[in-house]
Amino acid sequence: MTDHELIKGCIQKDASCQRKLFEQYAGKMLTVCLRYATDATEAEDMLQEAFIRIFSYIHQFKFEGSFEGWIRRIVVNTALKLLQKKRISFSEINEQQQANTPKIEPYAYTNLGEEDLMKLINALPEGYRIVFNLNIIEGYSHEEIAKMLDIQPSTSRSQLVKARKLLQNQILELQKIAV
Repeated sequence: MTDHELIKGCIQKDASCQRKLFEQYAGKMLTVCLRYATDATEAEDMLQEAFIRIFSYIHQFKFEGSFEGWIRRIVVNTALKLLQKKRISFSEINEQQQANTPKIEPYAYTNLGEEDLMKLINALPEGYRIVFNLNIIEGYSHEEIAKMLDIQPSTSRSQLVKARKLLQNQILELQKIAV
């Protein structure tokens, strides 16, 4: 069954199409939720809420562009809305602090696997993690992130700088241990 057929079935509220759509995309989207959640239970709640919204708004999909991208956007927005209810904390840094951010050497990445890197990202403070995920992984601009999170673009930029600096320091520490 093609995505087009699944979407049409979901618009008609066909339970078998909804189940197939969920089975097809839930795994990938749970991975997205896990990047924003503090634990697996919270990620599952985000995923469930996102699929409720997906099925509620699927009739608005215009069959233009990627359907998976459309789903991902709903999942990310749902995760952010649920996190905003918890009051995400962001802190500001000034331009001088941004300029002093150390650059990581390329060799530091050589022994670090994707799973290890994701663990480090998930361990970041909430504001850092969310902005890092939105900008680096999802590809949103600081202006888009600012609108999504109701913050200033400078706050988004500063959170990313802090996240990168913290990740760099953690990676360098891991490299020292590995040597």
